[in-house]
Amino acid sequence: MDASTMEANAALRTLVRRDSGETHREMLRRMAHESGIETPTTEDLIRLDRARKDKTLSNADWESPVDAEAKIAKMKDGRTHLAYKPEHAVDLDTGAVIAAEVHGADQGDTTTMPGTLAAARHLAEVNAAPTAEAPAELVADKGYHARAALKDLEDGPWKTRIAGPQRKEYLRWNGRAVYNNRAGLLSGVARVAFRLRAERVERCFALVFDRGGMRRVWLRGREKVQKRYLIHVTGYNLGLIMRLLTGSGTPRAFHDQGSVWIGLFACPDGGMVALLIVIAGDQTALLAIAVQPDDPN
Repeated sequence: MDASTMEANAALRTLVRRDSGETHREMLRRMAHESGIETPTTEDLIRLDRARKDKTLSNADWESPVDAEAKIAKMKDGRTHLAYKPEHAVDLDTGAVIAAEVHGADQGDTTTMPGTLAAARHLAEVNAAPTAEAPAELVADKGYHARAALKDLEDGPWKTRIAGPQRKEYLRWNGRAVYNNRAGLLSGVARVAFRLRAERVERCFALVFDRGGMRRVWLRGREKVQKRYLIHVTGYNLGLIMRLLTGSGTPRAFHDQGSVWIGLFACPDGGMVALLIVIAGDQTALLAIAVQPDDPN
């Protein structure tokens, strides 16, 4: 399991205060009037904004008037935008995405993890859902490590292998769930699983976001973004099926794939005819060779 961020269809400059509904510029003008500046210029507003105390951009104080469900968050590249948080649950054996949920960008990994795991309940329709008697491995990075989360997953259908954060101070963990998770990280299965996670989970994010164009959404509202996102993830899973059946993940790659057919036909006089057909892209080559019975070659 892993999560990323995608930019919402809303701009930071359109934010309004939750308590009063005023914009950022209107708030600065009000503060300038209160300080004795009757007709503030743009330079006065910038100077006042730099000097004011407790200057924060919090989701508790600001919201977008066009997309209230988009939250202020720091993107993967370090920029601050109104964003959503997509989260994937990926099958490490096949690379298929079994659950893709879109959450608020202000929610932590430990908060969104139960919802994404609940979305994987459709595995029961194909008799692949994990059970308490036959649990499945749950591999995640240190952002998902929390004492309460590990306790909730204890003795359930998921056997946790969640990386623990590095802390300098000594911590006394209470409960066997934390110790069982720590013991599971020392096995060879965990090392293989984390290598597969770094490869296959990041691959699906790269194909859906960077190649699929979902790093920036053009819809508003979490429900609409969720539907559009599921279409992209379905296309990714369909590419895995196509690669398994045809050896190519996309129709273009299948079209460019070369194919060779060889056929042997017997002639009435005892000879043989070899037919060679080569197809590569839009080009087709045909070669026929006749072999007579008295031909030494």
